[in-house]
Amino acid sequence: MIEKKYDIIVIGSGPGGEGAAMYCAKHGKKVAVCDEFSLVGGANTHKGTIPSKSLRHASQLLIDNNKFEGMTFQSLLNQTNLIIKQQVELRQSFYERNEVDLLVGRAIFTSPNTIEITEPTGLKKQYEADNFVIATGSRPYHPGDVDFSHPRIIDSDKLLKLTDHPKSLTIYGAGVIGCEYASIFRGLRIKVNLINTRHQLLSFLDDEIIDALGYHLRENGVLIRHSEEYEKVEADDTGVTIYLKSNKQIRSDYLLWAQGRTGNSQNMGLEELGIKTDNRGSIPVNKFYQSVLPHIYAVGDIIGYPSLASASYDQGRFAARHLVSGESVTLRTEFIPTGIYTIPEISSIGLNERELTEKKIPYEVGHSFFKHLARAQITGRETGMLKILFHRETLKILGIHCFGYGASEIIHIGQAIMSQEGEGNTLMYFINTTFNYPTMAEAYRVAALNGLNRVQFNT
Repeated sequence: MIEKKYDIIVIGSGPGGEGAAMYCAKHGKKVAVCDEFSLVGGANTHKGTIPSKSLRHASQLLIDNNKFEGMTFQSLLNQTNLIIKQQVELRQSFYERNEVDLLVGRAIFTSPNTIEITEPTGLKKQYEADNFVIATGSRPYHPGDVDFSHPRIIDSDKLLKLTDHPKSLTIYGAGVIGCEYASIFRGLRIKVNLINTRHQLLSFLDDEIIDALGYHLRENGVLIRHSEEYEKVEADDTGVTIYLKSNKQIRSDYLLWAQGRTGNSQNMGLEELGIKTDNRGSIPVNKFYQSVLPHIYAVGDIIGYPSLASASYDQGRFAARHLVSGESVTLRTEFIPTGIYTIPEISSIGLNERELTEKKIPYEVGHSFFKHLARAQITGRETGMLKILFHRETLKILGIHCFGYGASEIIHIGQAIMSQEGEGNTLMYFINTTFNYPTMAEAYRVAALNGLNRVQFNT
């Protein structure tokens, strides 16, 4: 028996689901959001972005103030849980104010227009809708030969449930999550081994930024091992040993597995509808976020790249715009910045030097080093730089890369200029614009002048 009929049912209450639900509700649609967890926000709020960035901020404060006495990982978790609570209350109010129903339980499609929700009590209820938006997110990838049931082998989800303060930690996987947690735990003066399966850190970044990140991680005491792969993992009551194919053995209190993520698409009845996923559980979609069934959309981590909370929210909104009124607008992924919350943090947008070289685009570089900025000297945040890549002839901005305190905020000035049409997206904007002084934003003017000098005066 059908409990209720909706215009749209959104499965998942993370950023993608919230973006879609809010847009549909504000445009007069009858909307429900289904989530297994009774507290809204999805993995972004409870396991991913919000907890990790809260922990990172607390760790940064410890380093800045050099006050480590009595501070444990649990102390940081307690602070983080307060922020999570505030976020949940805020997001809950959004749904209530916009009259969006919240359905708690696990959803499975029983037909193209019907889902069955198994509530926490085990009770099953069926709901019908004209359209669906799948925004179920992702979870840490688990290889079959590693025993994740052992309490000393953890992933980024289980990490938030640690009940003791480790003296040492090995992180397997040096992607964004691995590098961020390496910074966080070194901030707590915990010994960190970072095992990278590739030859360099975060290879999608500009090489100069990669070098700076590696230098500062090592300077802070992180032991990085590149081009390594595990042979086997053995855990006991006192710690974990990871055996590498290079015949190295690394022993630590805990092993944090940070080697990729898998889309939460299993056991949803998708295959029975003809919706096939790839080997990492991602749902293929078109540019409007429609699956092979046009009335079923998918957004966020469940569709793979770029797997960012910021992008997920916008994907949800753009999918809803197409769903509600058939708008043929698409999200321009080239103008989505990366934000990596290591210590120091990193943010970038556009192409890097390696990509420009491969494309044979004539470019030049403009640098601004934070140590030369008055605001950085005043605040003591002198580590870092802003780097502008631009076309030698047209001066069009091709890429912006920032490393240092506040990088994820600073990048948005460049993002706004790069998205302009015509002559508004060239180096001259920064040269002809008066910035507040002293500010970190002034780095754009300094970098632009530095770059222009290279082109005009070869200095």
